[in-house]
Amino acid sequence: MSKERFHVGELDEDTRLDIYLASQLLDMSRNYVQKLIEQGNVLVNGVVHGVKKYKVKDDDIIEVYIPAPSVLNIQAENLPIDIIYDDDDVLVVNKPQGMVVHPATGNYTGTLVNALLYHCKTLSSINGIVRPGIVHRIDKDTSGLLMIAKNDIAHRSLAAQLKEHSINRIYLALVHGNIQEEKGTIHAPIGRHPMDRLKMAVVDNNGKDAITHFSVNKRFGNYTLVEVKLETGRTHQIRVHMNYIRHSLVGDLVYGPQKEKFKLKGQALHAYTIGFIHPVKKEYMEFKADLPDYFQKLLKMIEEQR
Repeated sequence: MSKERFHVGELDEDTRLDIYLASQLLDMSRNYVQKLIEQGNVLVNGVVHGVKKYKVKDDDIIEVYIPAPSVLNIQAENLPIDIIYDDDDVLVVNKPQGMVVHPATGNYTGTLVNALLYHCKTLSSINGIVRPGIVHRIDKDTSGLLMIAKNDIAHRSLAAQLKEHSINRIYLALVHGNIQEEKGTIHAPIGRHPMDRLKMAVVDNNGKDAITHFSVNKRFGNYTLVEVKLETGRTHQIRVHMNYIRHSLVGDLVYGPQKEKFKLKGQALHAYTIGFIHPVKKEYMEFKADLPDYFQKLLKMIEEQR
């Protein structure tokens, strides 16, 4: 069983307990949070609180006890993966578009974790049997570079760097519209969408600080290729922030137009640079991954249509 602790601030006062916790525990649905409350796994100021409609107050201390997940038998699978770097502590892989990072409901096979279990003798145990070695994630339909921790010492170091925002993460994204400015910064909090719990959104309440820097790489008339650097790492951050400034990602049917003429399998987003301090060598290391074929063909097609 794991424990999460939250200190309610003035801006969140009078928010329902289940809504507040759902905004903080982004990997959990509101329905699951309600079950935790009903089962007595939520304490408010040290007292078990089973009322989901309770409205939190400024300075409340909320503790959430999360039961360990059911034991799953995650199988190693001989799946091809593009390993960019490999040593005793760290692995850097180039994840293809369409591959889920770790097993979850509906996806217990064919994930990056299944492949890692086959290709690696050891992986860190900090995130349990479902997410061994996984320090951070990218969406199923986002391609590109991921750091994998082979032991717990490496995991703690990389996780600390993520928390300190010192990891250099740069993406390439093709977005709708012609961005006029050469570069910019989007600083807007991200939380659960108030009407659609499957989506994230820029929100006024119960959001987490999110900062995205972008610069124009190339303009294609009605489309713009942008280089995006993450300062924070919120769920769907690039997709939400670019949509927020009315330049949604091409191929993103969740946050962008519902009809996409290029018939892509997902958003045109690629994590092409990652840099970090090696957990043991203490040296800065940086890796790059070229745009995948589908992305290069898309750019060529748009260029030809101009």
